[in-house]
Amino acid sequence: MTDKVKGPTSYFPSIEKKYGQPIDHWLGLVAGKPDMKHMEIVNWLKADHGLGHGHANAIVAYALKKG
Repeated sequence: MTDKVKGPTSYFPSIEKKYGQPIDHWLGLVAGKPDMKHMEIVNWLKADHGLGHGHANAIVAYALKKG
């Protein structure tokens, strides 16, 4: 039996496919914004990098939780 991936990481395969960059690329961008709040980073990813809201939110949620 295979466990289904849940939470923000469930979006990662579609993010990589749609935007052509590995998740580490996006996590690196988020890491470069330590003074910004969650939604500020989400909005930045949407405005400057063309990510959809759900994808941007998943990346930011994962990155900030990971720390």
